[in-house]
Amino acid sequence: MFNTDDFVEKIMEQPDAVLIVKQVRDKLKTEQQKRQEFYESINEKDKVEFINGEVVYHSPVVKKHNVATGLLYKLMESYVSLKELGFVGIEKIMATFTRNDYEPDVCFFNKEKAAHFSDDQMHFPVPDLIVEVLSKSKKSLKRDRETKYEDYEKHGVSEYWMIDPQEETVEQYLLKKGRYELVLKSGEGTITSRAVEGFAIPVRAMFDEKENLAALREILK
Repeated sequence: MFNTDDFVEKIMEQPDAVLIVKQVRDKLKTEQQKRQEFYESINEKDKVEFINGEVVYHSPVVKKHNVATGLLYKLMESYVSLKELGFVGIEKIMATFTRNDYEPDVCFFNKEKAAHFSDDQMHFPVPDLIVEVLSKSKKSLKRDRETKYEDYEKHGVSEYWMIDPQEETVEQYLLKKGRYELVLKSGEGTITSRAVEGFAIPVRAMFDEKENLAALREILK
């Protein structure tokens, strides 16, 4: 895992540290201009993200990916709505971080954040929980497991799930003392959220229609 403090110390050891920082500032300024152009060019039809200065377009997903995303969203959105806990977004909600813009597959914002959302809002704050459904693409996997993982961790996303629709498993990471800790990796049993208070579902309910309907009935009781 990248250590920011060690990196800063290495820069400070260099006699041209001021010039290095200036170069970084100049590059970030150029990147921000590109980011503004990105905002002006995107539309509701595209699933697209801005990651480390790159505009990343996402290709259509396979059925398994779509099913896992939809099944989880159905349960989480139903539960959050009934309990009035906040807002659950799916696929095209753009979360704006200090440098990057992401469109998670599923995300949750608590009641305090959601209270400020408007019907015409396009840019959203850092979510409390993010779920990414993994694809076979090596570039996409690297982003989910490295770039996004580190960015979510550093920006205080308290909970991060990675769902593997091929293996039908889920990994659950919780933020503890500023670092993610893997608390569950399984294709069976129950997953219990910390960010969405009281939300607990069978892992199989994210992959199996019958299990999902049974879990939905429990939520609606």
